Amino acid sequence: MAVGARSGHDEPEDRPERDESPAGGAAVPPEGEGRPPGDGDGGRPPKKQRSFWLELPLLVGIALVLALLIKTFLVQAFSIPSDSMQNTLQRGDRVLVDKLTPWFGSEPERGEVVVFHDPGGWLEDTATPEPNAVQKFLSFIGLMPSSEEKDLIKRVIAVGGDTVECKENGPVTVNGKSLDEKSFIFPGNTPCNDKPFGPIKVPDGRIFVMGDHRQNSLDSRYHQELPGQGTVSNDEVVGRAVVVAWPLGRWGTLPVPDTFEQPGLNAAAAMAPAALGVAGAVPLVLWRRRRLTAGRTAG
Repeated sequence: MAVGARSGHDEPEDRPERDESPAGGAAVPPEGEGRPPGDGDGGRPPKKQRSFWLELPLLVGIALVLALLIKTFLVQAFSIPSDSMQNTLQRGDRVLVDKLTPWFGSEPERGEVVVFHDPGGWLEDTATPEPNAVQKFLSFIGLMPSSEEKDLIKRVIAVGGDTVECKENGPVTVNGKSLDEKSFIFPGNTPCNDKPFGPIKVPDGRIFVMGDHRQNSLDSRYHQELPGQGTVSNDEVVGRAVVVAWPLGRWGTLPVPDTFEQPGLNAAAAMAPAALGVAGAVPLVLWRRRRLTAGRTAG
């Protein structure tokens, strides 16, 4: 029998567990001591936290991109430079203008307060202050109104297809309906005594605008010698002013006054009853003619 071999009769009942220690009986270091990085945690080295100062430029860059996108497509701040919209808006107020809805085909509606680019000739005598570098940067990202762009803010009185008119001592009328403007025109002002006008048929795709401080507003009434009779193209409209954001004591929304929601104000709606009457009469006339023709044939 070879040396070291055992018979099956002298083997102990309980076999000792297999020794899985490293060859030569070397001691295994305790957990976390003497091991190479990543050993025992899937081979991935522990993440090294990035320094705040390294992340700061990235965060600033993301914030600037978001601000630019918001200014371009969503909301932009504008400053009120004059008294033409008192008391709805005061000189120095900051308003937020909705620029999103026009991207989905929305057009200005009666009663809305809108910001629009100078259609040409409205602000030709108005001096434009020269902004410094900081002002240019802040206006570029939308955190400050641009002082280079010549923009105006007025209330939409009539839209394309409407007929608007205002005689001396009379109210403003749109499609024959009188507007009750007491809730928004400046106290003590008349609707148009300083500049009666009309009737004016507003071309399609354009709006007729007036300031709430009627006797201190060079609006559509004063530019009737220009193309479009003082109306403004919808393409020139930046967006609708929806909120007075600053100063905080004047915070508030800019809703459409109820007078612009009165029945029959819409030119198309005013024509609807007549159109329905004609449409209903046509079948009746044709039926009557058939009966008369049939009676003559039979006779």
